[in-house]
Amino acid sequence: MSYLEHNTKFVPTGLSKIWYLNWPVIMLLMAIAGFGFLMLYSVAGGSGTPWMEPQMKRFALGMVLMIAVAMVPIWFWRNMAFVAFGGSLLLLVGVEFFGEIRQGAQRWINLGFMRLQPSELTKITLVMFLAAYYDWLPNNRTSHPLWVALPVLFILAPVALVLNQPDLGTSLLLLMGGATVMFLAGVHWAYFATVIGAGVGAIVAVFQSRGTSWQMLKDYQFRRIDTFLDPANDPLNAGYHITQAKIALGSGGWTGRGYMQGTQSRLNFLPEKHTDFIFTTLAEEFGFVGAFTLLTLYLLVVLFCIVSALGNRDRFASLLTLGIAMTFFLFFSVNMAMVTGLAPVVGVPLPLVSYGGSAMLVLLVAFGLVQSAHVHRPR
Repeated sequence: MSYLEHNTKFVPTGLSKIWYLNWPVIMLLMAIAGFGFLMLYSVAGGSGTPWMEPQMKRFALGMVLMIAVAMVPIWFWRNMAFVAFGGSLLLLVGVEFFGEIRQGAQRWINLGFMRLQPSELTKITLVMFLAAYYDWLPNNRTSHPLWVALPVLFILAPVALVLNQPDLGTSLLLLMGGATVMFLAGVHWAYFATVIGAGVGAIVAVFQSRGTSWQMLKDYQFRRIDTFLDPANDPLNAGYHITQAKIALGSGGWTGRGYMQGTQSRLNFLPEKHTDFIFTTLAEEFGFVGAFTLLTLYLLVVLFCIVSALGNRDRFASLLTLGIAMTFFLFFSVNMAMVTGLAPVVGVPLPLVSYGGSAMLVLLVAFGLVQSAHVHRPR
């Protein structure tokens, strides 16, 4: 049932919308960001620069954007979904021509006041697009081959562009996020079983292609796989990152070494300590208790989003909320699995904790969409 079919007299208007925000989610996001500020202060050696202060400013801006997005009726965002997704695709194409190259990857567009990473934006606009698509599509066509093929093509388009940057981690997140929305929309399980079977075949083909003229992954991506399978094989080179991360995780114990007492980060043994591997710094300083607390905060955000989605009678709003919640879940679960050695290192930051502008702003705007769906749901 679409938003316009409901009686809107039960939907809050004006400033009264503030009272109907999902405040538990806002409080949880602030708590998670607080962890991030503490850790960025610590890894900088007890200084607000160069990471904590800019991150706090971005978070403040992101919160303003989140509230602003939440105040806009959800039907507007549904109507804008196709435009937003199309715009993000154009930005991804623009990266190919005007993108800034950093550390061998071409992923950013320099806007002067900030570096925009369009792939971060695409993670959310793809969810918007798919939610609007399945809101428009009659239920009896959800599993029809033609209507399944169309969203698959729309998912593969940004995946291909991002993979070419190259950015394997974001490509996988886009693929998994899109598949999650399709599953939640009611696409028959047989399609997913077929894809999983094909995926197993693709993995075999990837390994078979190594060293050939038709090699399917970059050399550094193969090295990441080798490191995942046996990090001790090359502990001072390819396996250095994950080896140092495991040392930091193990040395934290139950309660940690203490705030700003982590030797792995303070002595610069831990690589990318302010971005991808910041979770290991937290685990070293606050131990299992601190790591478990952060994980609990993340899971509570997902739980409150699921509860909000299940109570929403608008199909687009419900799918959008669930899609963003599951995308958020993929963000932190992949990062944690990566730095603990449960998954290959694919360069996925820890949401709201790792240093980064585009990721934080886009994520808070995404939660603004979740808030809009919550505020404007018919009561």
